[in-house]
Amino acid sequence: MDDDLDTMTIERLREEVRRLRAGIRAHRDSSLHELCWHHPQLWELLPESTRAEIAVPEWPAFMRGCVRYRQSLDRQRPDAPRVDIEAE
Repeated sequence: MDDDLDTMTIERLREEVRRLRAGIRAHRDSSLHELCWHHPQLWELLPESTRAEIAVPEWPAFMRGCVRYRQSLDRQRPDAPRVDIEAE
């Protein structure tokens, strides 16, 4: 799947690493409600162009997942500032 890497020049590999790092940083630097939104732009960083098939949980299961995600932020980043801002 990643055979294209074997044929890239060093400079092209560096460009690819920079492009991937920029995409990862954009996701890492998201905040507030952006953290739990759908991020297909990350998948677009991959060389293969396939439409990612996603499964969307029903609302009750989805909301339980949101709560678990928020609880994980409390555990992993208890020092993160808390804000009272609604999503647009």
